[in-house]
Amino acid sequence: MNKLQNLYEALANVEGYIYPNEIALNWDLLIVMYPYITGLVAGAFILASLNRVFDIKALRPTYEISLLTALSFMLVATMPLISHLGQPFRFYEMLITPHLTSAMAIFGFVYIWYLMVVLLLEIWFDYRYDMVIWSEQKKGFMKFFYKALTLWVSDKSPESRKTDDKIGYFITVIGIPSAFLLHGYVGFIFGSLKANPWWSSVMMPVIFLFSAMVSGIALVMFIYMVINFIRRKKNDILCLDTIAKYLFYILILDFTLESLDQIHRIYEADESFDILKLLVHGKLFFTFFIMQIGVGTIFPLAVLGFFQFKQPSEKIRKILYLIVSSAVLIGIFFMRWNVVIGGQLFSKSFYGFTSYKVDLIGGKDVWLSLLWFIIPFFILAFLLWLLPPWKKAKHVEG
Repeated sequence: MNKLQNLYEALANVEGYIYPNEIALNWDLLIVMYPYITGLVAGAFILASLNRVFDIKALRPTYEISLLTALSFMLVATMPLISHLGQPFRFYEMLITPHLTSAMAIFGFVYIWYLMVVLLLEIWFDYRYDMVIWSEQKKGFMKFFYKALTLWVSDKSPESRKTDDKIGYFITVIGIPSAFLLHGYVGFIFGSLKANPWWSSVMMPVIFLFSAMVSGIALVMFIYMVINFIRRKKNDILCLDTIAKYLFYILILDFTLESLDQIHRIYEADESFDILKLLVHGKLFFTFFIMQIGVGTIFPLAVLGFFQFKQPSEKIRKILYLIVSSAVLIGIFFMRWNVVIGGQLFSKSFYGFTSYKVDLIGGKDVWLSLLWFIIPFFILAFLLWLLPPWKKAKHVEG
């Protein structure tokens, strides 16, 4: 009875002519969260690299926060995908029986490389000296725990610290293209689906990459301000202004690339143009024009652009930075929504639409998506307690 009722409800949302297998969407909100979370990882790491590799000293207060944020979200990046599987406990088979021509299978190896080699190693070398000191200061279980984290390496000599710094720098350099690969590949998956004109575009990997940078930078800005509020510490306004400057520049590039992609579609005007035009001005009007472009792009660009020419008081800037970072995060989420959900709403016949209804009460995808978005913040809180950046020894110049 329930299946029949669900079928009737699905058919009620159908407009025009669609194929039978297009009534229900195969990729739901969990698949929206997957590129959203991986984008936050890549963007947060790239912000950290601006300080470590490009020596932008104003960003120093956010370096460890960026790394720990990237690690926190990286630990759950695969969970939306795994939760979406019909047999989630069989996900490991993708790794032990790899298919090297599958973009999704390759992601398993990219994920392990980025998590184990890039993030964990960089954080370990960055914190090794501090964990040695903490292991000497602590007692009981925490003393043993910090010793275990250092792998029982207790060298505190200046030479060892310089070696840690040099290796960490090298890992960061490797991590930058790795971050590009991590999220650029997500755009590659969508862009390589030739059967779907809403997804099929050579610009898709680049758009996903720049939107990831935007969302990660906005997330670190937001988290940095929240942490200082909780700790009752004053925000470094120079750091915030510098983050805002890079957020502004990259947001311009992201908006330009997305606009270029849309202009190309309009100019090309192939056989799918009419259905895509109806999609954008109908089903996706609110999420595309209002949330993605209005809230997530135009408003932040206007505020940050104004700050490049005239800066109000610190108090006003801090409030607006908090609002802008939140707006950017919302806008990038709806960008992911418009790509994943929007690409499934129109029929391949180009003569009809289906709908996607978010079930806020009984929808498994909604609650799981919310869960996998909230858990990284708890992980981050634990990591900040375990590896507090504000208790680190001063950085050693190589």
